[in-house]
Amino acid sequence: MKITDIQCFDVEAPLITPFKTALRTVDKIKNIGVYIYTDEGQVGIGEAAPTAVITGETRESIIGAIQLYIKPAIIGMEIEEIALIMERIDQCLHKNTSAKAAVDMAIYDLFAKRYNAPLYKVLGGYRKELVTDITISVNDVQTMVDDSLKAVNRGYETLKVKVGKDQEKDVERVIAIRKAVGPKVKIRVDANQGWSPKEAVRIIRKLEDADVNIELVEQPVHYADLEGLQYVTAHTETNILADESVFSPKDALKLIEMRACDCINIKLMKTGGIYQAQKIVHIAEAYGIECMIGCMLETKISVSAAAHFAASQKNTTMVDLDGPSLCLKDPVTGGPTFENQWIRMSDAPGIGFSI
Repeated sequence: MKITDIQCFDVEAPLITPFKTALRTVDKIKNIGVYIYTDEGQVGIGEAAPTAVITGETRESIIGAIQLYIKPAIIGMEIEEIALIMERIDQCLHKNTSAKAAVDMAIYDLFAKRYNAPLYKVLGGYRKELVTDITISVNDVQTMVDDSLKAVNRGYETLKVKVGKDQEKDVERVIAIRKAVGPKVKIRVDANQGWSPKEAVRIIRKLEDADVNIELVEQPVHYADLEGLQYVTAHTETNILADESVFSPKDALKLIEMRACDCINIKLMKTGGIYQAQKIVHIAEAYGIECMIGCMLETKISVSAAAHFAASQKNTTMVDLDGPSLCLKDPVTGGPTFENQWIRMSDAPGIGFSI
């Protein structure tokens, strides 16, 4: 099965409510889709999320990277040469991880279709069901409490609470949500790099003293401040999850060796796709570090690829794949079933979409 063409297309989906973090506010997903065509008539699909504040990529840069660099590097190659394809994608241009991820997942879609099997089984087949959290955007305290209660009433058992805009308000937000939802609901806090190391320690200790029982705090400090992340990890009891600080297997290994985090958030848009994500999850597993599989603001296309990856791996013990649940409408049909907190894999070949 040879690659004959690669085409980009627009993927858009309005959000049910605006998505607000310490870094940005978004009311509509505007991503780039990828079709990879083959000489046997099979088509693979992928998606890239232009997230300039995290990966540095824009719509235009993603399309340019795919059409001008990645496409010429792999046209004519056999899908079965997956390791060689991934090497060429990685070497044809530096960074551009979301562009690479879109092509990577479309290649894996075709690879699994080549053997008429669902992707999660080809990658390892560890489980068929996942339980995801849902994001609570940063807002005034009462709005966040109301959003949290709505999520719990829909059946979500884990909330990912966005903070990082005002440290005193952040403590108030989390405590108020805990009081509202009760002790059984898991709470993950995501600061999106919004605190300094000392602020992070002070806030986390306040939450610990208030017995809020947080499962973890995600990326409390700036992505490049590895020593700061190490400081927060060493001076708090709560688990610290590294996100924006980890793009590559080398990043993961460095943080683990520094003891700068307790767990790692893998996102295909950061790793450049499934091929590199597998390396990270295996490195982490070797050191006894658990991984979360997360997503940017993505639609069902790329989130489904991430779900297949998460379902295939023992060490992806936490799931933050709520992208489709935040969308008013899915741009595609098929793939895994997303029903509130439950993500259930299908046995359709590849990622599961009929194109």
